[in-house]
Amino acid sequence: MSDFSVNEMLEMQRKLQDKYKDKWEKICPETGKNKLLWMIGEIGEVIDIVKQNGGTKACEDAEIRAHLVEEMADVLMYYNDVLLCYGITADELKQAYTEKFERNMKRW
Repeated sequence: MSDFSVNEMLEMQRKLQDKYKDKWEKICPETGKNKLLWMIGEIGEVIDIVKQNGGTKACEDAEIRAHLVEEMADVLMYYNDVLLCYGITADELKQAYTEKFERNMKRW
């Protein structure tokens, strides 16, 4: 399987948002906060899996790992919604990430 790019995730998320535009909140800066809160809820579900099972078991037990990966996908879906809400492109994200990486490489 090839790498899964931010652009691919954003395109998939756009399709989901378009399909459910009459049922879900509109993608716009005003709903970005709500998408962030939903993402935090999903992060909480990831934390619960690790907390309840331990990190090693969450990695090694196939059923628990599948649940962990599914919840991580939920986190990424909301993350991509946030990017869409604020119009953040994959290129902007790459630039900011790279700059932050470079600063952190020189930090200590």
